Amino acid sequence: MTLSNLRINIDRLVASIEDLAEIGAIDGGGVCRMALSNEDRQGRDLVVGWMNELGLDVSIDQFGNVIGIREGLESGNPVMTGSHIDTVASGGRYDGNLGVLAGLEVIATLNEAQITTRKPIGVGFFTNEEGSRFAPDMMGSGVHQGAFDVKSMLDVVDIDGARVGDELEKIGYAGETLTGEFRADSFVELHIEQGPILELEDYEIGAVEGVQGISWNEYRIIGTANHAGTTPIRLRHDAGYVAAAISVEARRLANEMGGNQIGTVGVTKLNPGLINVIAKEALITVDLRNTDEQKLQQAEHTMTSFIEQICKAEGVTCSSRTL
Repeated sequence: MTLSNLRINIDRLVASIEDLAEIGAIDGGGVCRMALSNEDRQGRDLVVGWMNELGLDVSIDQFGNVIGIREGLESGNPVMTGSHIDTVASGGRYDGNLGVLAGLEVIATLNEAQITTRKPIGVGFFTNEEGSRFAPDMMGSGVHQGAFDVKSMLDVVDIDGARVGDELEKIGYAGETLTGEFRADSFVELHIEQGPILELEDYEIGAVEGVQGISWNEYRIIGTANHAGTTPIRLRHDAGYVAAAISVEARRLANEMGGNQIGTVGVTKLNPGLINVIAKEALITVDLRNTDEQKLQQAEHTMTSFIEQICKAEGVTCSSRTL
């Protein structure tokens, strides 16, 4: 068998995807395997075990990024593929996982055919790419490529106060390999489309031409709690109303700008959260995205101005932080 007629074993690939999806499985066929959780540890152990079975040279860096290398005829930087295996709270079984397991399936196929490539091949998965538990997202790959400082990222904490570095130690994936030193010859990632466009337009596969820039911000709005039945509208300082207005503005802004502009409010929490009490506090997140950096900055500016105006009009205060 030669490279020209080599084919992967699709049944084996599907089986590996299904096996990994059993770890953290939730109702409806989805997966909850949050970064650095016990489920993440189990998933890592399974995938690293597969890497070892395939004869890969496996390394784990200081941030828990895992890379397995298959030797080539030549030494040097490997051609890399891979993705991540952590998920959001209600994630899918293919997001990220396909990119890792498809890479391992290619290795398995090459092994069976006894074919050695000219350059080494690497398959990797990166820590906390989703960013659902620890912000920001793409943390592991950012550290790996030097975009994020490893010490700063190890000190990031989640909403419960858990620290990244401590959680890596807890699950046994605080490696010794230094970050920032490994470099690939090239990198290609197989990924599912997380939207409906390819299916709607009847395409089987697409090539990425642009990457979305992401702006994540959290806003804490402080108003005044009062009785819902006895406080006139004109005298209210309603944090819940402001949060709702921000949510509506995110959609209005995306519709007005059109194109690739997206706006999402993913978290809204009200305090005290009672049906007959005006909210004294609201916590809200705004996710803005665009493939054009200037337009993304325009959207950020417009949203910031709106929030300042609505808070002033309602007589509430607002603090923010970038996630």
